Amino acid sequence: MVELFVGGLNNVAKYIIPTLLVGIPFYALSVKKIPVYEVFVVGAKDGFTIAVRIIPYLVAILVAVGMFRASGALDMLLNLLAPVLNVVGFPAENLPLALMRPLSGSGSLGLLTDLVNEHGVDSMTAKIGATMYGSSETTFYVLAVYFGSVGVIRSRHAIPAGLFADAVGAISAVFFCKLLIA
Repeated sequence: MVELFVGGLNNVAKYIIPTLLVGIPFYALSVKKIPVYEVFVVGAKDGFTIAVRIIPYLVAILVAVGMFRASGALDMLLNLLAPVLNVVGFPAENLPLALMRPLSGSGSLGLLTDLVNEHGVDSMTAKIGATMYGSSETTFYVLAVYFGSVGVIRSRHAIPAGLFADAVGAISAVFFCKLLIA
């Protein structure tokens, strides 16, 4: 019975995206009488303008991340925090990923790949890392893109809130992986 249900869901899932890609423009054109192509071109033009406007913010965040990694500050921070986190049960192997994830998506993906290659796909370290990667966000990159696209200079509480959410995601990843997988 479960296999039949899962098989049915898999068959429906194959057609969801193509249906949306054809159905939404068809609905807009036939029912709402919206000139779909013209509206699409205007949106693409606006997207290009926004992309050009956020380039300085992206360059700034990428340079900052590169400097943080190249300076050795990441390694110093890891050496400082690893003993404390081991006491509370947070694996030291996952600490670089937890610290890098808010800064860089590609950097954190590289760290996750290293964890998987070093410890194996089915290891607890790799599973915690993958869960951590999926339950957190590249906070500084996202804020640079979103705030830069609309010209916000003062982020106020967005950075502390984002970092708090990333910390909760990392801690929850460790907790739930140890609870459900171990």
